[in-house]
Amino acid sequence: MRVNKTIYLLGIVFISIAMSAHADSPVWKVSKGNNHLYLGGTIHLLGKNDYPLPRAFEKTYKVSSRLVFETDMHKFQSPEFQKAFMKKITYSGDRSLKDILSKKNITALEKHFTDRGLTFEPMLQFKPGMLVMMLTVMEMKRLNIGDIGVDQFYINKGLKDGKKFTYLESVEEQLSFIVNMGENNPDELVTYTLRDMKNLGGQIAVMKSAWRKGDNLKLKEVALTPWQKDFPQLYNTLLVERNNKWIPKIEAMLKTNEVEFVMFGALHMVGDDGVLAQLKARGYSIQKQ
Repeated sequence: MRVNKTIYLLGIVFISIAMSAHADSPVWKVSKGNNHLYLGGTIHLLGKNDYPLPRAFEKTYKVSSRLVFETDMHKFQSPEFQKAFMKKITYSGDRSLKDILSKKNITALEKHFTDRGLTFEPMLQFKPGMLVMMLTVMEMKRLNIGDIGVDQFYINKGLKDGKKFTYLESVEEQLSFIVNMGENNPDELVTYTLRDMKNLGGQIAVMKSAWRKGDNLKLKEVALTPWQKDFPQLYNTLLVERNNKWIPKIEAMLKTNEVEFVMFGALHMVGDDGVLAQLKARGYSIQKQ
């Protein structure tokens, strides 16, 4: 939230500028005693007009000696892993989505692809979790908002600058999340995803605006709460369980003198189950940058 005050003295001008700069940021400083690190909420796919990123990212990057990401995206992109990845996310033999989804959803999916001048048939080999991810990414690219996001931007920059890297999860763990996503409710997941496609551009615009400001209350309202309500099991698997596993790793980093910049999806910051709330409950000081 921006600070709007009448300014009478030059000193107050500087204070107000600093407060405004810190208020609109998705980066937080976490500290206890003499040690600290930084947490940055990220968006995994962005458009060209989303750059430059909020200034807090670059300022924090410069003072951090180690970058920490969700997983090793370079390993994820290796030919060896891609081969294993394809085997896990596709059906074998004659099995396909037609054996998993309702006829209503198969028809709706076919119409969705046909309306965009795309062929639906090759999509039938993919499991529901991968299908909905591909649907979302393809739609974002169609709307010109599907370029590299914060994570990949700083992975590329960090490699060039010789930064040290650490990861919160293995690529195998990330693969497992994708494979199992929607396993218990594939029709609900596809229906929900197709419904969201109709206003994806507008939804993402609202989310990105809230993200840039570090407005976690708005992010909770527009993205987290609906997800928690409609897919409680998926919410628990993809957010809560992962947050709980990350907390001990982040606390271990806070016991060293090294300054880490930990970046992960912005929704992991949000709500009572979020990383920020959990760290605050453990007695850490949280300060927006």
